[in-house]
Amino acid sequence: MENILIATFDLEVGGVERSLISMLHHFNYQQYKVDVMLYSHSGDFLKQLPTEPELLQESARYKTFRMSIKQIFQSGYPAIGVARLLAKLRTHWQDSAETGYQQMQYMWKYALPFLPKLDTTYDVAVSYLWPHYFVAEKVAAKVKIAWIHTDFSSVDTNEDIDIKMWRKFDHIVAVSEECKKSFIHKYPLLQQKVLVMENITSPDLIRSLAAVQLENPMLHDTRFKIITVARLSHAKGIDQAVRALKLLKEKGYRNLAWYVVGYGGDERMLRELIADADLQEAFILLGKKVNPYPFIKAADLYVQPSRYEGKAVTVGEAQILAKPVLITNYPTAPSQVNDGQDGRICESSIAGIATGIQTLYEHPEQRNQLAAACANTDYANERELEKLYQIV
Repeated sequence: MENILIATFDLEVGGVERSLISMLHHFNYQQYKVDVMLYSHSGDFLKQLPTEPELLQESARYKTFRMSIKQIFQSGYPAIGVARLLAKLRTHWQDSAETGYQQMQYMWKYALPFLPKLDTTYDVAVSYLWPHYFVAEKVAAKVKIAWIHTDFSSVDTNEDIDIKMWRKFDHIVAVSEECKKSFIHKYPLLQQKVLVMENITSPDLIRSLAAVQLENPMLHDTRFKIITVARLSHAKGIDQAVRALKLLKEKGYRNLAWYVVGYGGDERMLRELIADADLQEAFILLGKKVNPYPFIKAADLYVQPSRYEGKAVTVGEAQILAKPVLITNYPTAPSQVNDGQDGRICESSIAGIATGIQTLYEHPEQRNQLAAACANTDYANERELEKLYQIV
């Protein structure tokens, strides 16, 4: 029996974490013994972890990656605290809309000497979420695999540091063909290592969860309801959504309500933006929801206003629930939606989002056609796991 390690940060509510839980629920435990390493035993999805894999003991030093700098020092790990502080200072003056990626790279680079190695040697070690330094540097395995969940052509990373890490892996798994292409464009020397394995989805489970009765203000809202499920971050473009709705209101479209399920660091900025646009009654942040599916089910249109994506899990879930979908034209969008068939792709701008919504709002027959196409599509893809088994 092959011995496999799967490592990631935690099981907080998010698309990556949801895809991991789904994969673990479909794994062949008759043939493979699986250990799961979470740097922090936290998150609402922790209780959804299946019983077959063994959850390894939490490491206090790795748990610091989910702490503030102050908390790290208070927990008695000054060296890691200094590493985190240096990483923050290193990226403080960078002219970038999103410095978090490079800050995380430097954080790992400076903290690595103070982090313990894992004692067990594995046949296969999987790092499920970038950056992949733990599996690259602290795990002994015959085969090492790293996952890509985002569009690397749109991510501001230190490529010299990154390439050294990627070379530690035997295989790199991208969640879509376009995600693979964008990665190879950035790192052409790694082309031979990259393959595609889509996120595992379970349509029956998603439909059953969508039928759960819970408190949902959307059920009593008679307006045309838009839904987005996403992290409140620069990448997901929720700020563009607010501005797009403002533009639509200015054009006279007063019967629209946009709901967002999710949480993240941009919440305060978004609430200020919503207030400045006088959209408090129309653009509604619902916060974190372990089960977002009843909210998607209650909507008239699903919109993904992202600046970039690997392959948005929630878009596929909206399609499973037979919702018309509108996504921005981020580089990997064609691998997510067949434009005009099972969804629409709009220009990746405030005006583009507004126009896309306006068109679908005014043409219910288009929405119905998109919804029907989704309803007639089989989204079950458990067989994707065979690609991983072949590597093993």
